[in-house]
Amino acid sequence: MRRTPVVRAGDGLWLKLEQLQHTGSFKPRGAFNRILAAGEGAAAGIVTASGGNAGLGAAHAARELGVPAEVFVPETAPEVKVRGLKALGAEVRQVGSIYREAFEAASERAAETGRLFCHAYDQPEVCAGQGTVGLELLEQVPEVDTVLLAVGGGGLLAGVAAALEGRARVVGVEPAGVPTLHRALAEGRPVDVSVESVAADALGASRIGAIAFDVAVRTGAGSVLVGDEAIIAARRHLWDHWRLAVEHGTAAALAALHTGAYVPAPGEKVAVVICGANTDPSDLHG
Repeated sequence: MRRTPVVRAGDGLWLKLEQLQHTGSFKPRGAFNRILAAGEGAAAGIVTASGGNAGLGAAHAARELGVPAEVFVPETAPEVKVRGLKALGAEVRQVGSIYREAFEAASERAAETGRLFCHAYDQPEVCAGQGTVGLELLEQVPEVDTVLLAVGGGGLLAGVAAALEGRARVVGVEPAGVPTLHRALAEGRPVDVSVESVAADALGASRIGAIAFDVAVRTGAGSVLVGDEAIIAARRHLWDHWRLAVEHGTAAALAALHTGAYVPAPGEKVAVVICGANTDPSDLHG
């Protein structure tokens, strides 16, 4: 895995550039951990479902470890991600219009074939692998108080919040149109939500993972919401000021600071995880 860099973005503000990870997101961390932990159980190959990034991470890990990969994605998955999956040697199956439908098809396929099922976000090995983002960040910015990161199914939040428990707080940032963690915390349990956001290709899970919910409650991880217009503006800001071409879902974390959805206390040290870059950058120009 790559140890991704951190850059200072202001007084008491850092960006963790995880979009520079293999395949353009943090996802290979969890995929490698899941496959390696399975040992011979992965020899026949793996099956996963994804909005795109988890599939890319799993396909990369599978290729590096010499096992076949079958990836189910919605028919709405961005073409840049589908092309990437095929380039990594994965067999791609496009099913349904939302992640949940691809997930159900992948689960059935894994049961039929006996291949290892790699969940995009709700398996202990996957969450633990994503937690290495937090461990790296703590080594790079030991004074960090708060980490802002985007939440879809919650694997990244689960791993990072567990890794930083007792040392730094994690706040999940979600599109207002896909409030999986926010609703779960309000209702005391994971619940299904609608998926209506410009960031749905990356943050398209309709329910927070059970592991993420449990970790969020245990560690006191917070949740804030941002609108699509703020997400679009934050994505453009990252291009205009940093020349970082990122996904809309990734930009949600920064949008929380721009909109005041999250307001740091005086002197608070904040790091924002820039988690994914698998996007069509053509709309960033002009």
